[in-house]
Amino acid sequence: MNADSALTALSALSHPVRLDAFRLLVRHEPDGLSTGELVAESGLTQSTFSTHLAVLAKAGLVASEKRGRQQIQRANIDTLRALMTFLAKDCCQGRAELCEPLLAELACC
Repeated sequence: MNADSALTALSALSHPVRLDAFRLLVRHEPDGLSTGELVAESGLTQSTFSTHLAVLAKAGLVASEKRGRQQIQRANIDTLRALMTFLAKDCCQGRAELCEPLLAELACC
């Protein structure tokens, strides 16, 4: 991941609706959720939520797939991993022991 794609992803996640939707999709991996379920969870109208979903998709954070008559939205875990790696790559100037609390926090979930 480069700085431009990291900024695009971070910008997409900087809105509360999009952040909540993305975190919800991460919790529902690998099955994902239908667009209708996401809309219901958000409390927004379909059209308003679709705008937020488009921002997440453009940033590469969410992918859509058709299952029967439903559109299933899934978090792109590879993009999440790349973003997290980009942010922490130079963590602690190579002193791994300083990053251990971060790794422990991620491992617990």
